[in-house]
Amino acid sequence: MARKKVKKKVGITIVILVLLGLFLISTSVIYCYLASPVDKNSNSIIEVEVESGMSSRGIGKLLEKRGVIRNGDFFLLYSKLNNCKSLKAATYEFRKSMNLSEILEQVCRGNTLNKGVIRLTFKEGYRITDYAELISKETSNSYDDVINTVNDKEYLKSLIEKYYFLTEDILNDDIYYSLEGYLFPDTYEFINKDVSVKTIIEKMLDREKEMLDSLDISLNSRHTLHEFITLASMLELEGTNDENRSMIAGIFENRLSKAMNLGSDVTTYYAFQKPMTGDLTTSEFEKYNPYNTRSKNLIGLPVGPICMPSLSSLKSALKPTNSSYLYFVADKLGNIYYTKTNGEHLKKVQEIKEAGNWIW
Repeated sequence: MARKKVKKKVGITIVILVLLGLFLISTSVIYCYLASPVDKNSNSIIEVEVESGMSSRGIGKLLEKRGVIRNGDFFLLYSKLNNCKSLKAATYEFRKSMNLSEILEQVCRGNTLNKGVIRLTFKEGYRITDYAELISKETSNSYDDVINTVNDKEYLKSLIEKYYFLTEDILNDDIYYSLEGYLFPDTYEFINKDVSVKTIIEKMLDREKEMLDSLDISLNSRHTLHEFITLASMLELEGTNDENRSMIAGIFENRLSKAMNLGSDVTTYYAFQKPMTGDLTTSEFEKYNPYNTRSKNLIGLPVGPICMPSLSSLKSALKPTNSSYLYFVADKLGNIYYTKTNGEHLKKVQEIKEAGNWIW
């Protein structure tokens, strides 16, 4: 009886192994088939335009429809298995004799024959007006096209519904440019200079989402998301690296806890839309403005961001350094000095001036 049971178990095991083997063989055959050229003997060129904003699934279906690949869903799976995180918008020239690996390499790398592709580099610390100038210079859009789009209330409401980090705060009438601070600074590629302003904006917002998703936003318990972005924009211009930005963030938090004005010069420049190329006046420091934290009449953060902050500044805003400092000042060499009292602060300012290292 025992021998029969053993034989039965062995028989079942053999059947399972055979079925498993058949499954693996059939899966391998299907995989190789779907990854192989549609027609290895065809050398005719098939032009395919991948538009900006298309999803990976959409690109796969397009390639399948054009007869370049066998199956769009398999293309999506294949791209994930091969760690292709971003498929590039461009106009490509494919042949049916190309295998899936060759096709994916091009679309993933952006190896394109499209001479119209443009690349725009948006720098951290710049204002939305600077971005508008760049867009007007490198694309078919005008400066006013950009400004009007970023301040279009109905368009902004649609973006608030689409992006969790955009809130009703950006609709505040005191804010100069509603998307200031939210367009992530980076280099972006677009299919040609006729790209729309909305396509540019939403590609930058997509990148902003990626960056925010990479951070532990739960650490931001002191501020709303809008205030967090605002603080990061101040740190971008006040500091030069992760260490001093975190220290300055801590000083701002100390001043906020004591109901002091933040006293940040960079907010005054923005309040009066002045370039940071010269000194400010006493009247500008004292005049109330929802952005001007030098004014004693404004306690708290500015009404909105004052530039586009980098990932470094976002991280620093999340992790301020604990200290007892309440003041800081920088010299023209990039050194930053921290003090605890106004008297110590004024003394340090005088020392910097006497040494000939005042920033202006």
